[in-house]
Amino acid sequence: MDLLIIGSIGFDNIKTPFGKVNKILGGSAVYASVAASNFVSPTIIGVVGEDFENKYFELLKKHNIDVSQIKVEPGKTFHWEGFYDYDLNTAHTINTQLNVFSKFNPKLSYETKNTKFVFLGNIDPDLQLKIYSQIENPRLIACDTMNYWIEKKLVKLKKLLKKVDVLFINEAEIRQLTKEYNIIKSAKKVLSWGTKIVIVKRGEYGVMCFYKNKIFVLPAYPLEKVFDPTGAGDSFAGGVMGFLAYKLKNNKMLTEQVLRQSIVFGTVTASFCVEDFGINKLYNVTYRDILQRYKEIKHLIHFEMI
Repeated sequence: MDLLIIGSIGFDNIKTPFGKVNKILGGSAVYASVAASNFVSPTIIGVVGEDFENKYFELLKKHNIDVSQIKVEPGKTFHWEGFYDYDLNTAHTINTQLNVFSKFNPKLSYETKNTKFVFLGNIDPDLQLKIYSQIENPRLIACDTMNYWIEKKLVKLKKLLKKVDVLFINEAEIRQLTKEYNIIKSAKKVLSWGTKIVIVKRGEYGVMCFYKNKIFVLPAYPLEKVFDPTGAGDSFAGGVMGFLAYKLKNNKMLTEQVLRQSIVFGTVTASFCVEDFGINKLYNVTYRDILQRYKEIKHLIHFEMI
């Protein structure tokens, strides 16, 4: 197994100023896996209900995603409904139905326990810690989180952050987590807790990465059309982790250059996600498409010394 991705699998109802969709396939594990599948063959750990039709499994399998670890339980699949105003950086939740996801408590198989690269999606820190404890000899473990867990499970979250290698988090969340307004101070504080790499997602303004005493700042890929930002952060994380799993699978060192490359690949992968609703655009993107935008963003930010 190349990359293990644990998170939510669900159906979304989404409304933006540019349209709306109902019961579209979503969830953190879905977005991250589809994004990562451009680089490796990811395995999803998740749970769905009896309403999760076979066509959704087939859709994921066509992207070379291993769905054998997705459990089907009696009941309904996780469901989220929300909307965005013209400030597309802020999602407004109308309704969340956890359904079978409320009892999600995975026990990893022997094979999945030995996966070297792991992404713990945005789920309860208690669950993230339980999954972490089952992983044997990991090469790189990353996690995501959100404001709800920072507020409700801060102690457990900080315990997790002492163990993981990479934290994906947005601007507002890292300020809430550290009680520091300045992002640089915030990131340094998280690094002092034990996390090796802190990646701050800044939406349409790009991303900042903090690694040892280095800072890497990258703008977002410029787009003329943005329809739906749902899943962009998970797609970004999936792109980063997919590239790292591919690049480091032969025990190569994680260099600053490779880390920066992964962030660029994650950024351009996520840029496709927002151009349509749900995973509609991301699902049809090829590695060749991603590589083209990788080259374009490199050209956009290149300059010569005077």
